[in-house]
Amino acid sequence: MSPEAVKADLAPRVRRDEAPMYELIELFFFAYRDFVGDADRLLEAYGFGRAHHRVLYFVSRRPGLTIAELLEILRITKQSLNRVLRELLDKNFIEARPGALDRRRRQLYATLEGERLALRLAQVQTRRFASALDKLGDTGLQSATTFLNAMIDPQDPTATPTPRNETVGVRRL
Repeated sequence: MSPEAVKADLAPRVRRDEAPMYELIELFFFAYRDFVGDADRLLEAYGFGRAHHRVLYFVSRRPGLTIAELLEILRITKQSLNRVLRELLDKNFIEARPGALDRRRRQLYATLEGERLALRLAQVQTRRFASALDKLGDTGLQSATTFLNAMIDPQDPTATPTPRNETVGVRRL
């Protein structure tokens, strides 16, 4: 089916206020590509990828996170997590300890080396945010925060950012 035929087929079903926001979709794609690309270049030196970054990020921000909680946050299968987690454990970026209440439920913690890498990745991505926010003026941070919060499914209990002043498990580097 030609692109024109697809548009013609969709036209009667799409109201004017529901027309695809192609420009925003494309901008979001490119912004995400460049945002994660900064971290990707740093991760390459360790032989890691984006999956390693996601795991390391949440483990370092939420010390004591269980594997089940991590699976719920990332919305991936245990099989998908196994290889990445094993590499982070083997290379001493993350450690797994028996749970405080249930020793069968392992809790994950970033090692000092893991915390250092997580911090370097956050600094790289923070620079990109800071540069963009500088262009938006005084209300930029609040507008960006409001927009991103509005993009998250309000029924998602895992989508609660760790408070900025959270210091549990954070060591001075």
